Amino acid sequence: MRQIPEGFIIPDFGKVATATQTSGTASEAATYDGPRKMALICSKGNLDMAYPGLILGNSAAGEGIETHMFFTFWGLDIVNKKTNDKLQFTMIGNTAMHMPDLGYVRPGLEHWSMPQFMGRLPGMTKASTKMMKKQMDDLEIPSVPEFLDLLQASGVHMYACKLSFDMMKMLEADLHPAVEGVISAADFIEISTGAQTIFI
Repeated sequence: MRQIPEGFIIPDFGKVATATQTSGTASEAATYDGPRKMALICSKGNLDMAYPGLILGNSAAGEGIETHMFFTFWGLDIVNKKTNDKLQFTMIGNTAMHMPDLGYVRPGLEHWSMPQFMGRLPGMTKASTKMMKKQMDDLEIPSVPEFLDLLQASGVHMYACKLSFDMMKMLEADLHPAVEGVISAADFIEISTGAQTIFI
C-alpha cells in the first residue's frame, strides 16, 4: 500500500456513512408519491447529443411523468425543420469514440478509442454520421423528426428559447409543429417549477 507523503493534509469530510444509512432527503425521495414532473434542457445540436434528450423525454412520458423540453442555442437545430434531419456526428472532441464493428476485424479493437486526428480527415464527419445513422436504423430508432412526432403524441411539451431563436434569426415557420411556443428562460423556469431538471 502506498504511503501518504509527509506533510500531506487530508481534508476532514465529516462522518462516513455506511451503506445502510440514508440521508433524510434520499429516504423522502424514495417515498414521494406525488405527481412527477421533468424538465429537459437541450443545448446541443449534434446527432449524438440530440438523442439523449429525445430518449429521456420519451421514457419520462412513457412513465406518465409530466415532461417539458426547452431547446436552446444549438439545441434549436433539433426542432428546426431545416436542420433536424441533417444533424451530424463528429469525432472531434469525442475522446470516447470507438467503433463496435472493429471487433469483427480483431477482437478487442471495438473498445479502442479512435485517435482525434482522424476526425480532421476530409469526409470523416460524413462517414461517422452515416455509420451512426445506420446503427440507429438497425435498432429501429426513429429519426429526429419522427421522434419529435412521437413525443408530441405522447404529450411532451416542447419550447424554443426566445433568445437563441432571435440570435439565429429563425421564424416560427422553421419550427417543428410539436413546438408549443417560443418562450424566455424565465418562462421556462416558471413552467418547470418543482421539476427534476436535466441539462443536456
